[in-house]
Amino acid sequence: MKVLIVGNGGREHALAHAISKSSSVSKIYVAPVGIPCFGPSEKAAMLEGSKAFSKDFMKKHNIPTAEYRVRLYLLLNNLEASDYNEAKEYIEKVDHRVVIKASGLAAGKGVLIPENTQEALQGLKEIMVDKIFDDAGSQVVIEEYLDGEEISVLALSDGYTVIQLPSAQDHKRAFDGDQGLNTGGMGTYAPAPVATPEILSEIQKTVLQPTIDGMRKDGVPFVGCLFTGFMITNKGPKVIEYNCRFGDPEIESVLSLLSDSTDFYQVCLAAAEGRLDSVSIEFKNSYATTVIIASGGYPSSYEKGKVITFGELPSSDITVYHAGTQKSQDGSIVTSGGRVLAVTGVSESLVGAIEKAYSGVKTISFENCFYRNDIGHRALSKIKEMKLQADSQSTGLTYSDSGVDIEKGNKLVDLIKPIVKSTKRPGTDSDIGGFGGIFDLKSTKFVDPIIVSATDGVGTKLIIAQKMDIHDTVGYRSLNNFLFTYDLIYTGIDLVAMQVNDIIVQGAEPLFFLDYFATGNLHLENTTKFISGVAQGCLMSGCGLIGGETAEMPALYQNGEYDVAGFAVGAVERTHLLPKTELIGANDVVIGMGSSGIHSNGFSLVRKILEKKGLDFKDACPWKSASDSSDPKSIENSIGFELLTPTKIYVKSLLPILQQEQIKVKALSHITGGGFLDNIPRVLPKNYNVEIDASKWTFPQVFKWLKNAGNVDSIEMARTFNCGIGMVLIADASDAEDILNTLKSNGENASVIGRIVPRNDLNDETRVTMNNLSSWE
Repeated sequence: MKVLIVGNGGREHALAHAISKSSSVSKIYVAPVGIPCFGPSEKAAMLEGSKAFSKDFMKKHNIPTAEYRVRLYLLLNNLEASDYNEAKEYIEKVDHRVVIKASGLAAGKGVLIPENTQEALQGLKEIMVDKIFDDAGSQVVIEEYLDGEEISVLALSDGYTVIQLPSAQDHKRAFDGDQGLNTGGMGTYAPAPVATPEILSEIQKTVLQPTIDGMRKDGVPFVGCLFTGFMITNKGPKVIEYNCRFGDPEIESVLSLLSDSTDFYQVCLAAAEGRLDSVSIEFKNSYATTVIIASGGYPSSYEKGKVITFGELPSSDITVYHAGTQKSQDGSIVTSGGRVLAVTGVSESLVGAIEKAYSGVKTISFENCFYRNDIGHRALSKIKEMKLQADSQSTGLTYSDSGVDIEKGNKLVDLIKPIVKSTKRPGTDSDIGGFGGIFDLKSTKFVDPIIVSATDGVGTKLIIAQKMDIHDTVGYRSLNNFLFTYDLIYTGIDLVAMQVNDIIVQGAEPLFFLDYFATGNLHLENTTKFISGVAQGCLMSGCGLIGGETAEMPALYQNGEYDVAGFAVGAVERTHLLPKTELIGANDVVIGMGSSGIHSNGFSLVRKILEKKGLDFKDACPWKSASDSSDPKSIENSIGFELLTPTKIYVKSLLPILQQEQIKVKALSHITGGGFLDNIPRVLPKNYNVEIDASKWTFPQVFKWLKNAGNVDSIEMARTFNCGIGMVLIADASDAEDILNTLKSNGENASVIGRIVPRNDLNDETRVTMNNLSSWE
């Protein structure tokens, strides 16, 4: 993939540097403006282009900002004396400082912050009468001056989802001590210590998400980077202004914190394609500091063409971004702008990041260059203040003070002991509370066993449980011939299913299971119910629950948030280990076992489809007809309830076949993330492919609705979801009838759905052919 970045400043260099790390990108072109390109629509860009528009928008959608008056928007081209006099009277009347803003774009200089009433009146005259900002001042906003610390938050959005990047603090004044004229920015650091997790959470809930939702509801979806300036006041964060672009020099610091595992190109592409929640973006647990080297005279007039000398950078954690440079005829790099270079240092501490940035700055020189020597001074003062405050506390802290309740954890162990005990099987004692779980392999009937292990989570299906506010439980129903007497089922069943189904795929019998439950605040009832669900899953698969870990981490998870993971171990006789790829041949049959629903994969796409249809998880389920005796608005008939149907566990239906002396099943494939197209090839020999006949089973209503509602292509469905088949068996055609009879006697809905065929072209990476997909329409 080739990428074009339009622009020629420091921010563009930073973007190119980050995108160049993508394995998907072969070449990057950086070109000056003037080329048609994708970006926020003209109307969406009004968030930045008109301060009058943005203030009205914030008022309409209850987004916190400074007080202002719409009647003070004054049309410069039709200025009457009464307009100017009315504005003067307002400034003279108010008992607080004001900020005067030209509503339009004024190269970052359209905001006046007068110290007193006299300066405010002078600034008003300059904008309204002297027209110092030309058409940018055709509308004027006079608003309350906000006192506090200023931060910048850049966020990516696809029109629905909004993801924050690390917060940053800029230094606008030209000289040390925040003296001199305002500039486009003389340096930044990220993340900003003043932006605590609580503040960022409030910003997400009260500003960023409402902004994206509000633009969409107003018929102007916002896609791209939303750069919001905030003032952290004693009443919480308030919006100063919006920008519809990556901030410079904020972006140099922020993108330097991208983790090596994050493909920034794929993130941007996902945002452009409306699927931002399908990708992950992670950041290093580090700090970044950027220092701007400017031309003498900036932000006023300055000379260009000064030759720049570059020395060797002292560390690989230092990057030099070109902002105002060009190549001269003799090949040397010369200055061509006010802000010439941005030098960024990254370190595990803010002090270290500042030191690295300045060590990089000292390797660069050109005539009359200057830079601020105090980038980060506000953060360093804040850190020092916090340290002194902590040191002044006279009382000793306890673990409970940090949000971790050991007593509650011990109580949980007592509550779940009988639950765990219920899963006891040969080889386990199912006693918990020790340092490790014990399993006696000799107590089993295995002669020459091979150990098989699996680990997995439940993925973003947890988001649905949490948004339904029933994260501990989801609806109980009859599953795998195990009739639950409760109205709800536990998320824990999903967790066990993902592990034991992977183990049975290799012909192994699940022996024992361990769970991991992490949360911000331990809720005894919910956690006990989760463990109960894990125990139910273990009973359904015949494995013992021999231990686990419950972690209370208030700094990592918000109250009510949690994540789960599991680890299972099984065993299989060496002679019966699957897959038997050497036995697979042409005309072997493919048998499909029905799924219970979506299982635990593909939920990012599911949520995106629901968002685009304007549906909530608690809305009535559109693919399910409520029974006459039930309330269509009840939780049992909701979308979320149906989506949380647990993953089917296939263990007890398959073991009677797999443990026969005669090997009938040559391979198994658990249809999880990647669907048919990615999972079945994992068990195929290289010289054979598979053909699937999509008409051989009933395409479930949930998948039919998702396909139509999301306009999802049939092949994409087969690549993402199980589409009604949760497990696939490969067997000789002569054994198919016996296998089907056994499966059906165990309550399974199974049928022959395909066959093995020769692979004629080894260079053709298509291993699975889906036939008769029209039956899914």
